[in-house]
Amino acid sequence: MAPALAPDPQFKKDEKALCFHHELLYDAKVIDLKPIDPDDKKSGFQYKVHYKGWKNTWDDWVPEDRLRKLTQENRELANNLRHEVLAAQRAAKAPPAAGKKKPQGSARGSEERQMSVTAAGPRGQKRYRDQDLEKEEAFQTRRAVRIYMPDRLKSLLVDDWENVTKQLQLVQLPSSKPAGLILDEYFDYEKPRRRRGSAEADILEEVIAGLKEYFNKSLGRLLLYRFEREQFFDIHTRMESGTSDLAGKTLADIYGGEHLLRLFVSMPELIAQTNMDSQSVNRLKEELVGMLTWLSKEPQVNTFFASTYESPGQAYIDKVKSSV
Repeated sequence: MAPALAPDPQFKKDEKALCFHHELLYDAKVIDLKPIDPDDKKSGFQYKVHYKGWKNTWDDWVPEDRLRKLTQENRELANNLRHEVLAAQRAAKAPPAAGKKKPQGSARGSEERQMSVTAAGPRGQKRYRDQDLEKEEAFQTRRAVRIYMPDRLKSLLVDDWENVTKQLQLVQLPSSKPAGLILDEYFDYEKPRRRRGSAEADILEEVIAGLKEYFNKSLGRLLLYRFEREQFFDIHTRMESGTSDLAGKTLADIYGGEHLLRLFVSMPELIAQTNMDSQSVNRLKEELVGMLTWLSKEPQVNTFFASTYESPGQAYIDKVKSSV
């Protein structure tokens, strides 16, 4: 059998790219490359990069997974990550309003949901311009990682909240575009952009599987408004019935895009229960921001968030009120 061919480098000398330095993506240029292990042709490559606008003293050797191709999509990801960091810094600097109550989290029937994701995260880094970002010493004290939520998805979350809690309506279930299908479609979209057998490809698969598991386990505990719980009990009963059309299905096969967005908002509570290190949290954050960016574009935003809300009737409303 012929020996397996060594992988080709994904980036060439003098190629312009985007390079991660901790949480942010920076414009960079590959100025040199070499095998990670000269004695092992399958070990992959490392690249020496020069960051645009920075002195040569910042030139650095980085592994391949720190680099991203210079595409419009990755440029948008870089901008979203930067906006998220700036928003976190502004929020940290803003003094609390006198007498203003702290909003409740998303758990256990709360009718308030934050529009950004926070979780225990890493310390800061140095390559931030003074006019845009706070100084290194202050940045190192920041203890939260926020995930950028595109404005279009924020609007959908607000509309969803008003439909359920104010208009007393429910999403028609089962969804024609359930959360599991949405995640599978993102996987099919993103997979060809990852090199087969690479760590990037493995991470994508793990994140999709993890989000499905989180969705199924947290929906009844974290992702529902109080008005939806009677509907959830009915759905769960049908799932447990051997003769129902929902038998054998998971919650990710039944609930759709609106509830999937609520999962993204609830990620800080879920991540806080893990022992993920800073590097893993940063990597997960990148994957989630990329997914949210994709969801906010056409045709996804109109395809996956076109759910029909309907009034469940007065008998359902009375039952909810009597259970409070």
